[in-house]
Amino acid sequence: LFVGRSDAVDLPIKFFPRHVGCYRCQILLKSSWDVRVYEVECVVNTDHAEAELEFLTHAYQAVVQDIPISNMSSQDWKLEAILEGQGFYGPPLIHVGLGETALYPLVFKPIAEC
Repeated sequence: LFVGRSDAVDLPIKFFPRHVGCYRCQILLKSSWDVRVYEVECVVNTDHAEAELEFLTHAYQAVVQDIPISNMSSQDWKLEAILEGQGFYGPPLIHVGLGETALYPLVFKPIAEC
């Protein structure tokens, strides 16, 4: 769809997936002047869940929490980790293969009592 063009048409699509996964389909649009095939891919993830981690350690002593990341999609994942907060460390990238579960080692090393 092109912004500002008067000949553009919206094509609303709804689907109701029953499971997590990757759903693909083709949409064939025909007119007297044109034939177009659109390939649509929708990735369905689980609901977002909130989690809370509580770290208890002595100052200057690191503690590691392995966080499982499961890839139930149809392709390998290359994930970038952005950590915020003083004293938290972990690898900047993690690879999770198709159908695998990888552990992300989140490290907390406080530099003072907090």
